Amino acid sequence: MTDPVLLCDLSDLEDPGALRADLPDDEEQRGVCVVQKAGRVYVYENRCPHTGAPLDWTPGRFLDITNTRIQCSLHAAQFRMEDGFCTWGPCAGDRLKALPSEVRNGKVWLLRDDP
Repeated sequence: MTDPVLLCDLSDLEDPGALRADLPDDEEQRGVCVVQKAGRVYVYENRCPHTGAPLDWTPGRFLDITNTRIQCSLHAAQFRMEDGFCTWGPCAGDRLKALPSEVRNGKVWLLRDDP
């Protein structure tokens, strides 16, 4: 396993809330979507399963106006924060790609396997 990648301090993430974290080797410069809901943290690839477009409708803004769903920037598809399942939109029934992560010592880490 390669070294984990620091995504953010937990204190930077509202609850509920989401932010974008950039990755050092991200050639497409999409970053990842880090979400917190009810004290639990989830990390998703910043890519809509319908078109592959980035999810954030402005840099780092992923949630709908009620702060209860992740919303795609391109066609407003709605995804549950806790499992990335699409509940509304052209990719309904599909889900965001979850990435392995952990919270340790007040920081959110992306866990990576060797290629």
